[in-house]
Amino acid sequence: MKTKPLQFVKNGEVVSLHNVSHTQTLLEVLRETLDCRGTKEGCNEGDCGACTVVLGEVDNGQMKYSAVNSCIRMAHSVHAMGVWTVEDLTTSQNALHPAQQAMLDCHGSQCGFCTPGFVMSLFGMYQNQTRKNIAITRESAQTSLSGNLCRCTGYRPILEAAQKMSAYPVVEIDDQPLIQQIQQIKSSNHESTDSYFLPKTLKELLLLRAKHVNAQIVAGCTDVGLWINKMHMHFEQILDVTQVKELRKVEYYSHHIAIGAAVTLTDAFQAIEQDRPQLQAFTRRFAGLPVRNSGTLGGNVANGSPIGDSMPLLIALGANVVLMSVNGHREMPLENLYVGYRKNVMAKNEVLAWIKIPRPHPDEFLRIYKISKRFEDDISAVCLAINLQIHSGKVITASIGIGGVAATPVRAFKTEQALLHKDWSQATVDLAINELRNEFSPISDMRASSQYRVQVLGNLLQRYWLESSGAINLNIENLDLEGLNV
Repeated sequence: MKTKPLQFVKNGEVVSLHNVSHTQTLLEVLRETLDCRGTKEGCNEGDCGACTVVLGEVDNGQMKYSAVNSCIRMAHSVHAMGVWTVEDLTTSQNALHPAQQAMLDCHGSQCGFCTPGFVMSLFGMYQNQTRKNIAITRESAQTSLSGNLCRCTGYRPILEAAQKMSAYPVVEIDDQPLIQQIQQIKSSNHESTDSYFLPKTLKELLLLRAKHVNAQIVAGCTDVGLWINKMHMHFEQILDVTQVKELRKVEYYSHHIAIGAAVTLTDAFQAIEQDRPQLQAFTRRFAGLPVRNSGTLGGNVANGSPIGDSMPLLIALGANVVLMSVNGHREMPLENLYVGYRKNVMAKNEVLAWIKIPRPHPDEFLRIYKISKRFEDDISAVCLAINLQIHSGKVITASIGIGGVAATPVRAFKTEQALLHKDWSQATVDLAINELRNEFSPISDMRASSQYRVQVLGNLLQRYWLESSGAINLNIENLDLEGLNV
């Protein structure tokens, strides 16, 4: 099958590559075609960060920089973008970039295998914070480095390196020539393709979907990349939605916000947090930053994994999804999208276009709990989101979303009925806990046993009750080891 020439800007030059397979990853192209061996293959599934690179794309006339995992990113998805690897950071005076110099001075490297990935995450921080005179705190450094793992040094010297970058002479990237190069690539004509489709408009996307109903849809490719790398799945055609301009927007209305299916998890969560800042601790735990920078909320929802963390939250928020095709559109509650394990009600010619989230009600009390073995960058054993409206001591509305307990993300309808119109009391909660533990029959797997999941569900509802009563428990979200002097 034919593919378009892949073109992107690297180190100030336009790179044009022919015969790049439609299922080839960016990591493969960088290492095997461009000989950029500083970018490493570690886990090959977006967990370790050794493959981290920085992408630059034009957003409202300005360059936007994002650190991403190149091992699970389709190469053709970076068409008409800027791409930086560790080889590109040396300055014109042949000096180290502040991200590199800080790692050297703070002794942040030992074996060196993970170091290029850390340096690229630091470079992303430098572009987004340091060069804009935004101070890097230890907390913000931890968030930005959440997708990078080190088995040698520990993280203290690396976090210190992040904070030290501002101490060196400023290194600027002239964005204007880069923007011009990117725009030139976008405006140039290329030969047709029949294997990798990269539509720019919603109309183009819907026409392509109608014509190629068996093409694999990808967004950030954080799931499909795993299928290709780990399961060796082959797709004859790929339909990439990430550059559809209508679906890259967050639109704000009086009663809801509409998040386009191509909006990254980073940007989608930022929009949701504007209405509900209490979700910041949860969104930080949703994979590492490079995954959030690449993956999309729409992709997470459409994929429908039973352990996808966004769906329990969206169910609890009362979100609707909008499906579109050349024949029109339809809207439904998110929980009605799924009919079985990774199966949904979408017709072959439909795509998920928007996720609509109601604005918060003054009486709502929303909490979401993620139970996993690691704090960051880990898959949930159980994810429970609870959203109640409590007025004058009674439960007026109830919406509970759960992941990790069934073949799909689910809504706990029976438990909601046990709470609705009841006095908000320990007695009511006790009855609801019993209902919640009996409503689902989760499996046992490598993450947790069935009995553990059932027990945890009830425990989390009890925790919700305590928090609604003003109790603040010592937990992993607010634990400060440094403050405890341990």
